[in-house]
Amino acid sequence: MKYTPIETAFPKLRSIASIAMALLVTFSVGADDGPTRIDNITVSAEALKIETPAQDTPRSVSIVTREDLDAMAPKKLDEALRYTAGVTSQPFGADNDTDWIRIRGFEAATYLDGSRLFRDGFYTWLVEPYGLQQIEVVKGPSAILFGESAPGGIVNAVQKKPTDEPQGEVLAEVGDKGLFSLGFDTSDALNESDSTSYRLVGLVKGHEGELDQTENDRVYLAPSLKVDFSDETTLTLLATVLEDDGIPTNGFFPAAGTLIDSDFGEIDPSTNYGEPDYDVYERTQISVGYQLDHTLNDVWRFSQNLNYGQNELLLRSVYAFFNDDPSASDLFRGVVFRDGENQSITFDNHVVGKWESSGSKHTLLFGADLQQHETDGEEQDNFAFGTINVADPVYGNFTPLDPANNIDREIKKSQSSVYSQYQIEIDEKWIALAGARFDKVKTENISVIAAQDQSRDDDEVSLNAGFIYLADNGLSPYISYSESFEVFSTIDFATGELYKPLDGEQLEIGIKYEPETLDGYINLAWFDITEKNALVTDPNTFIATQTGEETSTGIELEFVGQVSESVKLSAAYAYVDAETDDTGDQGKKQAGLIPEQTVTAWVDYDASFAGVEGLMVGAGVRYIGESKDNPASSDRTVPSTSLLDAMISYDINEQWGAQLNVNNLLDEEYISGCDYWCYYGESRSIILSTKYRW
Repeated sequence: MKYTPIETAFPKLRSIASIAMALLVTFSVGADDGPTRIDNITVSAEALKIETPAQDTPRSVSIVTREDLDAMAPKKLDEALRYTAGVTSQPFGADNDTDWIRIRGFEAATYLDGSRLFRDGFYTWLVEPYGLQQIEVVKGPSAILFGESAPGGIVNAVQKKPTDEPQGEVLAEVGDKGLFSLGFDTSDALNESDSTSYRLVGLVKGHEGELDQTENDRVYLAPSLKVDFSDETTLTLLATVLEDDGIPTNGFFPAAGTLIDSDFGEIDPSTNYGEPDYDVYERTQISVGYQLDHTLNDVWRFSQNLNYGQNELLLRSVYAFFNDDPSASDLFRGVVFRDGENQSITFDNHVVGKWESSGSKHTLLFGADLQQHETDGEEQDNFAFGTINVADPVYGNFTPLDPANNIDREIKKSQSSVYSQYQIEIDEKWIALAGARFDKVKTENISVIAAQDQSRDDDEVSLNAGFIYLADNGLSPYISYSESFEVFSTIDFATGELYKPLDGEQLEIGIKYEPETLDGYINLAWFDITEKNALVTDPNTFIATQTGEETSTGIELEFVGQVSESVKLSAAYAYVDAETDDTGDQGKKQAGLIPEQTVTAWVDYDASFAGVEGLMVGAGVRYIGESKDNPASSDRTVPSTSLLDAMISYDINEQWGAQLNVNNLLDEEYISGCDYWCYYGESRSIILSTKYRW
């Protein structure tokens, strides 16, 4: 294995230390002698599988709380992560049928309550933000916890569950682009002893897409039931149903007319180069599962989680090809067709033991899980679907796909695993952990019509280790090492066999700080990620083989704090140097789509402290630094941009409240990224909502 030498990392580590000391001095100046420590903002991540505050674990974890989601009113999961350090959200623009999330330069894996939401090409899972209690971003390789996953990190969406106290709300929203939605969220006990309680969350919404003549309607329902059989045993039943029906937003634009000049002027961001009367997008998702928690004794606790998911998809989407020729008046087009479903089941069992000995605390995690995923459907890709005029698109000039040309496709992936992690805390100051996991993965890709039948078996061993020191002044330096692997289900046309798994590893060094004089925290991290067996496309044959390496090195700085009684501030900075070998024989270059620098800040001001009861004002700024086109396509630079968001809410009384959200307040027209094609970022959105609570 390749490790980053400390000698190489030292200049960067010295810069990190300088920043950390500057922050320490900033928050120490002016502090009263003998400060009294107030309750800090403390968050825990379910994804870590042990009850440990995120600030006490030697790795980077960011949490988007329900309070954050209410303030920012995101309509998609990727929108909810716009203010999270190290996350590149929506690099392909606003897409109504996919969430686009990259963490530390790599595409993120997504989970629902710790269960993997598998993805095969266009068969993706969507998560409705209104149904979530919080979103957890665990950064870096996470194989020890989940097995197969991407090296940049994972996103775990935590579903709303029954509450101890009765509560409820009705939500109504209207906005531009034809937005309307009506939602409800209610939770209460079902018996006098409060041993059985329920929660029911539902939403109906519709809106137009960013492109002309695109739209989407959604119906969402999420019931849950919690049964306390005793003080030791709790069972929570969970389900979600999500149905989308619309016309896909396919924002593939040529570089000519967007990033570079064109003889026909600039392309309007709302231009649709698809076929609105032919394109179709229908999705039905169902997930059903349970979470069982049982306290065995004073030391051991057993947890069992089961989730079954089914995702039916019908997608037919016409798109324009990329183009760099400023004089080209017509764009060639292609079309993608998928009609099928995927099914997945995850079954995780683990025990956690906690005990104390002289001057030390011990935590042992041991588990085993099974995962099964299958995609079955018909597909067709046509790369000669006619042309369309770049300046004056006219629809209807195409020949519909012939179903006789459909190809059947069946993809199966199974994973069986055992894992363990041991953690020791000494004198309430020193915490060290180490873990290992063994995964056995079988992958199959079968097509009778295409005469393809490939399978492979892989055995993967993943390790992790970490150390953190909890100083009395709230400063906690840490270091960690972790590994990942990611399994492809596609065939390498150079060999005729399935691709080998990607192998990732990360070294992370950081400082976490919880000042005594501040209700909040500051986290600083330096990371170095290497992924091997990466795909490299031969510029002559356009066939991708596994001869490359992708790396990502960077710094993340995150601050969350109640800086005064009336002001809460969340701020983040990230520097990500992502590089790839997939450059068309040009050596290692900056990877496309990933901005080197991002800065975000969101401020909430509670005006009740100024005498205006019930008024809350929020404002945010997002700086998205320069990024690059895919280096195999061009060396063009995508310019930076700064975006403003705003929110104002007013509680009329204890039951009624109203809120106005405006994202991209100044309606900046910008390119979110380029990858052969270029993609416009989301235009201004206006959402007016009202809630009735009880």
